[in-house]
Amino acid sequence: MDKTLLAELIGFNGIETQFTDAWGKPAEVAEKDQLRMLSALGFDVSDNTKAAAQLRERQLLHWAEPIDPVSVQNRAEQLKLELRLPLALVHQTLTVTVISEAGQSQQFKLVAVDDGELTQVSVFDEVEYQQYEFMLPLALPYGYHRLELQIDGDDDDFSQSLIVVPERCYQPEAFAQQKQWGISVQLYAVKSEQNWGVGDFADLGELVNYLAAQGADFVGLNPIHALYPAMPESASPYSPSSRRWLNMIYLSVAQMPGFSQCGALQQQLVQADFQAQLQAQRDKHWVDYSGVMQLKLPALRALYQWYLDQGQKDVALTAEFNRFVAEGGDSLRQLALYDALHLHLIAKDPHAWGWPNWPEQYRSADSETVQAFAAANQHDIGFFSYLQFCAQQQLAKVQQQAKDHGMLLGLYRDLAVGVSEASTEIWANPDLYCRDASVGAPPDILGPKGQNWGLPPMYPYELFRQAYQPMIDLFRANMRDSGALRIDHVMALLRLWWVPKGSVSAGEGAYLYYPIMDLLGILALESQRQQAVVIGEDLGTVPDGIFELLQQFGMYSYRIFFFEQAEDGGYISTAHYPVQAMSALTTHDMPTLIGFWHCSDLKLGLQLGLYTEEILPGLYQDRHQAKQRILDSLHGHNMLPADYPRTVEHLGMDRTLSFALQQHLARGSCQLLCLQLEDWMEMTEPVNVPGTSDEYPNWRRKLSMTLEQLAQQEHIKSHLKQLTANRRTGLYS
Repeated sequence: MDKTLLAELIGFNGIETQFTDAWGKPAEVAEKDQLRMLSALGFDVSDNTKAAAQLRERQLLHWAEPIDPVSVQNRAEQLKLELRLPLALVHQTLTVTVISEAGQSQQFKLVAVDDGELTQVSVFDEVEYQQYEFMLPLALPYGYHRLELQIDGDDDDFSQSLIVVPERCYQPEAFAQQKQWGISVQLYAVKSEQNWGVGDFADLGELVNYLAAQGADFVGLNPIHALYPAMPESASPYSPSSRRWLNMIYLSVAQMPGFSQCGALQQQLVQADFQAQLQAQRDKHWVDYSGVMQLKLPALRALYQWYLDQGQKDVALTAEFNRFVAEGGDSLRQLALYDALHLHLIAKDPHAWGWPNWPEQYRSADSETVQAFAAANQHDIGFFSYLQFCAQQQLAKVQQQAKDHGMLLGLYRDLAVGVSEASTEIWANPDLYCRDASVGAPPDILGPKGQNWGLPPMYPYELFRQAYQPMIDLFRANMRDSGALRIDHVMALLRLWWVPKGSVSAGEGAYLYYPIMDLLGILALESQRQQAVVIGEDLGTVPDGIFELLQQFGMYSYRIFFFEQAEDGGYISTAHYPVQAMSALTTHDMPTLIGFWHCSDLKLGLQLGLYTEEILPGLYQDRHQAKQRILDSLHGHNMLPADYPRTVEHLGMDRTLSFALQQHLARGSCQLLCLQLEDWMEMTEPVNVPGTSDEYPNWRRKLSMTLEQLAQQEHIKSHLKQLTANRRTGLYS
């Protein structure tokens, strides 16, 4: 391709050709990968003339519209209007009407050449277009407003979503008084004597009660986004069907309306065979999603039928459900329709894994065939809508419980970076997503070979064309009934690593930029409205200046102990971590403490093909040195008994060392500290191995103790009491 044209295409599409990798070294995107990126974005890179015409067409689309579909502006600054006009209209009178979110209107008359500042000129097909900027003489509260434009002599009306945003995300006043701690938990992994083989919202409530009594301020959840009732083994919480809705497998059957009154269900529950199946699911070491769903789905159907027959007599319950359905709108209906249709089609063809391989007539949510199915299957659509309603009710109950028990934040939820190709989100909004590429990461510390997550990315420009509504909906839905939101791979607000389909490895991609300032502003707006703290998972390859920008917007960073090493290899004191951050020892993508110390992750990586025999000795040596530096740091901070070993030779991870590491972080300067139940339970197996799919049973490993057993562990209670004391009066703060 012509080099000048290639550079223009790269610049127009926001593709980064040079970046700094996770080890601080410069990296460059090969030209062949640049071309594959452009091809994924819809450009014909095999023909210079066609590619140039496509570029010109997209540029003209921008210039031919007088105003952008959306404008995000900071409340602290003077409001501006930017518009573009052909030269023939720059003397025409413009009528600008601003309608606030509360419905109040203000109107202005403008003439571009008289009242605006000329900022840019462009020519297309011999037509000159001029861009002007106007200062609007009004102030608006933060919120979602509308700007309308009329041009004298032109019959067309133009509209813009005018979003006025605060400068920072929400931060509780109580943060100024003391530091907080909590845990992160994979909800499906929770074991109890009451659940049906998978952790549920009732278990979450019990966990909240236990932790609140020990002084914890939050419980962090894995993404609890909607997955696939028709394909329960598609269990990754980071490859959801919809990020706006909840995973119905987490419903507590016993907390459903009508559980005690539903005779059909109660009769089934007392059967010896059913009880045996239930106990078998509880006893399993790994979650059997298919087995759980076979037990749970019929029970939920029985309870929905009870609601139709008896529950609707409860006026308050019916009103709440109807209100929920009305507020959920098209998005809720599309999810319920998708789940019902998926079950219908997979019953005919077990390989019907998702809409991309369904019969052609079902691949569009708007097709006549799909609408006919919807009309004929209102019962099933109502059923899946009802499950979403009950899930939201149960989640809200747990959050209220947490607040009633004195937790400052209560639950924090996790927003996944994307959705799977088979998702409801893409089925219902196909123009927003690029299916010729997937999201991933270049080689970094967590994934030495790079990672391809199989998640189609959003087109940045189409997101802009849709006035950012998909992101607004996501932020709002995931802040609901929670005190904080963790954004997985927060760098996605700035840039995403796109891996074009057909790439040999995840490294054959490039970063594509997104409108970070607009997205951060919207995030801050929703955070303030929902009073939810925002935590950005900023691990991996992070460009210069982004940490400072996120801090400026009031977002909490991540500090993982094992990654916080100085240039000499020693571990940075937790007293020197940033205050506006959440510290942790490990994450769901890392080994447990015992797994790290005993190098179980390296042994497993060799078995799974992630590491070769040749590089393993070097990895073991690096690990040995890291362990010695950790031990030195703990002794240096007087976190271990004076007679505790000072060399890692033949030193296994024991309770003294594990608890010392956790207390070490508790004394540190970060506002938030997040620990994991696995490390209290002294577990070895990881929950997820990055870079694997079928090689390891990711997202299935259960905890080794039930909640009932956890509550009896006096040594853990004593440990948590000390954690709370260190958070309140930490020696390093």
